[in-house]
Amino acid sequence: MILLLLKPPPRGVPAVIIKEKETYTYWLALHRNFPKTERYGLGRRIDQLFLEILELSFTAAYLPADPKIILLGKIISRLDVLKFFSQLAWENKLIPSEKYLELSQKLEEIGRMFGGWRKGLLEKKTPAK
Repeated sequence: MILLLLKPPPRGVPAVIIKEKETYTYWLALHRNFPKTERYGLGRRIDQLFLEILELSFTAAYLPADPKIILLGKIISRLDVLKFFSQLAWENKLIPSEKYLELSQKLEEIGRMFGGWRKGLLEKKTPAK
């Protein structure tokens, strides 16, 4: 019997990155079921966007406030493109409706988390009147 020990995430890692990793794992299971031609076309593009967002958000976690705000704007933009391509995959019946619904809910939650992160930084930066 193999016992898996799950380690908690390292301290200081934003919750949104953990959520992204979970969503990417969910996406990988969907991607495996794409037909071969779409797996290396649209599926690959969606995969690249996921990885780019993960990389950018990991980088943002360690930046000072001003560059972080700029990078979070870019991440939110890339996430919108990811949502668009995911919808395109669903419209072309590459993702079943119930799986697409779950994926899109996860992506919406991630978007809200990034938006809140960015808004919080902007509020700290702007002096209160």
